[in-house]
Amino acid sequence: GTPCHGSHELPMNEPEEARNVAPPVSLREAFGFWLKLGFVSFGGPAGQISLMHLELVEKRRWISERRFLHALNYCMLLPGPEAQQLATYIGWLMHRTPGGILAGVLFVLPSLAILIALSWLYIAFGEAPLVAGLFYGIKPAVTAIVVQAAHRIGSRALKNNVLWAIAAASFVAIFALDLPFPAIVAAAALTGYIGGRIAPGKFRTGGGHGNASASFGPALIDDDTPTPAHARFNWPDLVRVALAGALLWALPMALLSAHWGWDHPLTQMGWFFTKAALLTFGGAYAVLPYVYQGAVAHYGWLTPTQMIDGLALGETTPGPLIMVVAFVGFVGAYVQALFGPDARFLAGAVAASLVTWFTFLPSFVFILAGGPLVESTHDDLKFTAPLTAITAAVVGVILNLALFFGYHVLWPKGFAGAFDWLSAVLALAAAIALFRYKRSVIQVILASAVGGLLLKTMLA
Repeated sequence: GTPCHGSHELPMNEPEEARNVAPPVSLREAFGFWLKLGFVSFGGPAGQISLMHLELVEKRRWISERRFLHALNYCMLLPGPEAQQLATYIGWLMHRTPGGILAGVLFVLPSLAILIALSWLYIAFGEAPLVAGLFYGIKPAVTAIVVQAAHRIGSRALKNNVLWAIAAASFVAIFALDLPFPAIVAAAALTGYIGGRIAPGKFRTGGGHGNASASFGPALIDDDTPTPAHARFNWPDLVRVALAGALLWALPMALLSAHWGWDHPLTQMGWFFTKAALLTFGGAYAVLPYVYQGAVAHYGWLTPTQMIDGLALGETTPGPLIMVVAFVGFVGAYVQALFGPDARFLAGAVAASLVTWFTFLPSFVFILAGGPLVESTHDDLKFTAPLTAITAAVVGVILNLALFFGYHVLWPKGFAGAFDWLSAVLALAAAIALFRYKRSVIQVILASAVGGLLLKTMLA
């Protein structure tokens, strides 16, 4: 290996016990960590997963690299926000159901509160030159950030030409053929399942050697730590979790329908975002086109421009990027003044909270119900090969999303209109900052916002 990995090597003459084992962690200690994570988890799924890896695998050693990647692959397979699900999974593995719920909720709550405040500022003062200028600079940066997300996931996932081919095929399927996302995921999973049998070497997770074998010292949940009792599969537990989840979904849905009727925007939001939560494989970048189709094109809750602005707000706040749904709910309810003209903020806040509930509820059910099944498949290639293929397919889908944003930012009035060369310069600068100078998402967004404001002011 390279010298920089030397820090993980141990002198040969030291006894095995000299490797300091990570101390056990109390639920209170875990609460502190998950709460802090909720406030600092910027940068979308890629940034959050690398932050969790740094904290949980490398620094605190709560879980080993291989167990971490195994859990991540399962979360990648699920519909919904994979970073939040990974937090829920690790919380559950360490501290049973309370630990899982705690980790998952704390991942979302801070960003919900921040986004309600920002959405209100945006919708109430968005026309002001100051806010308009800031958003003018932020939009091109978001496009560059989505491109970088495709690159980051791609460089990790596309380890050989078979996986490259899957990514390319998924891009063509969504860009040229307009195939629905669930169909692309299903096709990739099938390809991986068959490929894992024919050419298993091409579908190993962690790219064969090196990646998953990095060791940061013994972890609390190590490669060979036996599965804890609560994480072993049994049918009664599965049924209990499924029933609790169904009840937590049906009760609010029934109340909304009874009070306002099925066609009311709030009821429709609950229904639409339930579907979004169940259909969106591959995390937040993959769900965005679906939310765009529904919220903008079908229901008209917001405009295309507001949608990109909402994504920018989602990128600048901590928590899962899928929290952009809270912005969608807030703006839709606020603009339509669902509770009357004097209670616009209340309507927005209620809609944002409702939408968040329906979007995240399935994630908890999937982890608490499916976790025990996953824990029994650590090295089972039948299980991991489809996941490897799905991750490759998601790269193609994210690239498509980058083009979609690029088009709206660089040709704001469509191809018939003028090319916005100022936005192009800002997008290029953001890309250089991200790729060449390895700046963080937050730094890039803040710098781009200031740049946009200065350009707008100079040209006004």
